[in-house]
Amino acid sequence: MSRRLADDLDHILDHSRPLWEELRDNRVFLTGGTGFFGCWLLESFTCANERLNLGAKIVVLTRDPARFRSKAPHLASDSSVELVAGDIRDFAFPSGDFTHVIHAATDSAVAPSPIEVVDTIVRGTEHCLEFAQHAHTRKLLFTSSGAVYGKQPSEITHVSEEYAGAPDPLNPASAYGESKRLAELQCALAAQSTGVEAKIARCFAFVGPYLNLDVHFAIGNFLRDQMRGGPIVIKGDGTAFRSYLYASDLMIWLWTILFRAPSSRAYNVGSEDDLSIAELAHEVAATGIPKVDVRIEGTPTGAPPARYVPSTERARLELGLAQHIALPAAIAKTRAWFQHS
Repeated sequence: MSRRLADDLDHILDHSRPLWEELRDNRVFLTGGTGFFGCWLLESFTCANERLNLGAKIVVLTRDPARFRSKAPHLASDSSVELVAGDIRDFAFPSGDFTHVIHAATDSAVAPSPIEVVDTIVRGTEHCLEFAQHAHTRKLLFTSSGAVYGKQPSEITHVSEEYAGAPDPLNPASAYGESKRLAELQCALAAQSTGVEAKIARCFAFVGPYLNLDVHFAIGNFLRDQMRGGPIVIKGDGTAFRSYLYASDLMIWLWTILFRAPSSRAYNVGSEDDLSIAELAHEVAATGIPKVDVRIEGTPTGAPPARYVPSTERARLELGLAQHIALPAAIAKTRAWFQHS
C-alpha cells in the first residue's frame, strides 16, 4: 500500500468494505492499468486485498511493463499483481478464468489520431469482450465517458443518463465520444448473448494523484502552472463549466458500479459541483503556495458557456453513492502529492 495515499485508501475502504468479499480467492483482469484510472484501481485493489486478506489476484495488461515498473514499483512488485505485455486490440489471452474484468483502456488524453481512437476503442472492446467470454467472466466494468452525450445543451445544467443527445458523427473531433457509444452497445450485446454482466460507468472529469499534468486537462494544467510559479494560463475565455470528482471518491464509485450495478445500465460518474474554468483557475491560484496570477487569453463571445457537468441522481438514488471530498480539499491533496513525489 502506498504510504503517501494512506488516508485516501482508508477512505476508499471505509466506504466500500462490504463489497470486497466478492473478490475473495478470485482473479481480476484489468486493461488500462497503468494510467490515472489504472493506478488508482491498483492502489485500491492491493490495499483491500491486503487489509481484508482476500487472496485475490489481478492481471494487468500494459503496452510497456518496464515503464510501469519504473513509474509505480510498489504496485508492479505487489505479490497480487501480474503485468502482461500487449495491446488491447490483439493481446494474447492469459490462461485460466477471471471472475471480473475491468476495461479501462483508451485514455482520451493520449490518443494519436481520430482513426487510432476509433480502432483502439472499438476493436479493443470487441477483443476484451471475447476474452471475458473465454475466461468465464461474471462481471465486466467498462469505463465509458460523458463524451457519449455530445455537446451538452446550455439549458441543461447537469446532463442525465436519460439525455438522448449524441456527438456529431461527421466531425472528426467526435471520434472519442462516438467510439465510446459504440463500445457501450458492444457491451450490451455481449451481456445479452453471453450472460456476462456488463457495467457501464460514464466518467466525466477528475482530479487527484497520478493525474497527467501536461495534457489537455484544465485542472492538471493549472496545478502544473501554479507549482512552477505561475502564471496560470487559460487559453480560452474561461467561461466553460466543469466539475471535478476526487480520485478516492472515483474509486468508491467504480468498485460499487462493478459489484452492485445492474447489467447494461449506465451511471454517470463525476461531481455535480460545477464552476467555470476561470473560477477553477482562481481556486487553484488562491489555495497554493506560491500565490500566482491568472491570465485569460481568450475573450468571451457572448454565446452561452459550454458545459460538461453530470447529473448523478441515478447513482445517488440507486447505488447510494456520494461525493465526499470537496474541490478545495481535492486540489490541496493533489498538489501535496505532486510536491512530495
